[in-house]
This record gives sequence, C-alpha cells and structure tokens, in this order.
Amino acid sequence: MTFSIQPVLENERIILQPLAESDFDVLFNAASDQKIWEQHPQKDRWKKEVFQSFFESAIQSGGAFKIIDKDTGDVIGSTRFFDYDAAENRIEIGYTFYATRFWGTGINPSVKKLMMDYIFQYVDRVCFLVDSENYRSQIAVGRLGAAKVREERAANGEPPRLNFVYEIKRSSNRPQAQSPSFKK
Repeated sequence: MTFSIQPVLENERIILQPLAESDFDVLFNAASDQKIWEQHPQKDRWKKEVFQSFFESAIQSGGAFKIIDKDTGDVIGSTRFFDYDAAENRIEIGYTFYATRFWGTGINPSVKKLMMDYIFQYVDRVCFLVDSENYRSQIAVGRLGAAKVREERAANGEPPRLNFVYEIKRSSNRPQAQSPSFKK
C-alpha cells in the first residue's frame, strides 16, 4: 500500500482523526445508546464490555477514525477504511456509527464523501458491507450512490448471517464532498 488509510480528513462540518487507544471513553460515550445497535448483528454493543472488543478491533485495523463535530468538538462516532485489496484496486469503508442526535443531520453523507474523495485518489472501487437486516445502513449507502453487487455469508466469530456488498466506482457520477482538506 502506497497511501495512508488513516490520514486526518476535514471539511466544514467534521474532522476525521485517527483513532487512538486513549479515545475509548469518549467513543464509548457516543456508542453507549442501545438504539444505535438495534439493527446490527451484535445488538448489545452498547454495553461497555462488548464495545471494548469492537474498539480493540478498530485500533488493530490501522484504518479507524473518530469523528469529531467541528461545532462542538464532541466525538460523535467512528468509521474506518479496511480490507484494502491491491489486486482488485478496492477498499472497504464501514464499521460506522454515530450518536443518535446526529442521525438525519447529513453527517453520514458528509463523512462518506470526505472519505471517498480522499481514497479515490488511490483506488478505483469502494465497497460497503452491510448486514441484511440493517435497513438504515442499506438506505444510507444507497443514498450515496452505491449499488448492491452481491450477497455473502459471514460469521466473524458471530452467528452466521447474510451481508450485502455495495459498491461505488471512482468513475461513477456521485456527488462530491464540499471543500475537503487532507492532512497527512
């Protein structure tokens, strides 16, 4: 890989900063609402001991971010780049969540467009892996212009489940993020 999957990214609304081990408490504060996880395969992720495993996986991925609201300075969620495939010239974006008070505010498209504007400098395709029962996320990636390209079974140490894979290609006509800036 000849690029960073964990740069600092910023636009007029949010800052994506690399997730650090010292961020556990502020990120758990954003994640501790049961409603966030009701459509996820691991519905009890709002519990501290369950969230700990999610957080450790995020740190180990080397591509996780904390999402900071520029107006308040609050950590409002997390997302990450993962599973870069040089042969396929693609990367995945996922493991995203936001504090519920930011749902419906346009934060998700702002975050995803910022990430795509950066990563499409290096890859041709971005994929989103979404649980078949996570209707909120399916709608959200559809609004980004992603198309469902396949279904796959996944377990990842959890009960087997069906995931949908969505994809956006660099060449597609997708809306651009507003005034992105990149800091490496």
